[in-house]
Amino acid sequence: MKHALVTGAAGFIGFHLSKRLLREGYKVTGFDNVNDYYDVTLKYGRMKELGVDHEHLDEQDPDSAFQFVKGELSDRKDMESLFGGNDFDVVVNLAAQAGVRYSLENPHAYIESNIDGFLNILEGCRYGGVEHLVYASSSSVYGSNKEMPFKTSDRVDNPVSLYAATKKSNELMAHTYSHLYDIPATGLRFFTVYGPWGRPDMALFIFTKAIVEGRPIQVFNYGEMQRDFTYIDDIVESITRLIPKAPESDNGAPHNLFNIGHNSPVKLMDFIQEIEKNLGKEADKQMMPIQPGDVPATWADVTDLYDMIDYKPKVGMEEGVKAFIDWYKGYYGV
Repeated sequence: MKHALVTGAAGFIGFHLSKRLLREGYKVTGFDNVNDYYDVTLKYGRMKELGVDHEHLDEQDPDSAFQFVKGELSDRKDMESLFGGNDFDVVVNLAAQAGVRYSLENPHAYIESNIDGFLNILEGCRYGGVEHLVYASSSSVYGSNKEMPFKTSDRVDNPVSLYAATKKSNELMAHTYSHLYDIPATGLRFFTVYGPWGRPDMALFIFTKAIVEGRPIQVFNYGEMQRDFTYIDDIVESITRLIPKAPESDNGAPHNLFNIGHNSPVKLMDFIQEIEKNLGKEADKQMMPIQPGDVPATWADVTDLYDMIDYKPKVGMEEGVKAFIDWYKGYYGV
């Protein structure tokens, strides 16, 4: 039985991936600090779905295929204990301080988690004999790039947020460790992930909650935005197929980068209209200028991903928005 470490297991993607890997027959150790960047009740709910009571972590069944460990990615002792007490075949690092706009308010959190924490992951893989490190990057690394769709071969030297800069740094750090210590590593540039159990700081969640509660929504760049929205099931399917595809040494390092996006950008106003249709209620829209650190459009070229795993993201915006709102109504009793 393969043993996978999934960091950020109480988070949106980490939770869904952990469930999938358990179905695939993996033993999974989930790691998370369960911070209060957003409502921890949602994180506790995800943990419960994975069979873990957050109030009784010391009472987990040692024979369960899923074990949850609470700790800090940036704490060397926590990470040394995690790697020293386990023999991981694969590490999927999804833990990070997320959010573009929050990086303007609390920059230190991004360096501690996304830089210091990722270094601890790399050191754990270096000494732990890990077969494959898969880690989350972000579409935000494309920054002010104008040419569409975004390709992994594009230069990404112009980040427009600290969050994006930390994710680009992760790619450079992973490549260096791959080169120096022959660690097979794959970086994933996620494009606007959404779906059931999604993050409350993301547009779909924010818009849905506001419309349900009869509050106005803020529409940035006066609605002139496009996003390559990517449904959570397509993200998880892609990661699951990539895990066995550990890269071999190429150009001096066994390191790959892939976009994971739907490859079909959606206009923000069309996205809002789909939310309104599913809620049966029109939004009160406040048109606003673009926010610092934001970009007007994203679009993923997924040719390399398809060539590697013979899979292209499939779930369209209409189906995905409906699935989220159905979950939201059920979870919050709307």
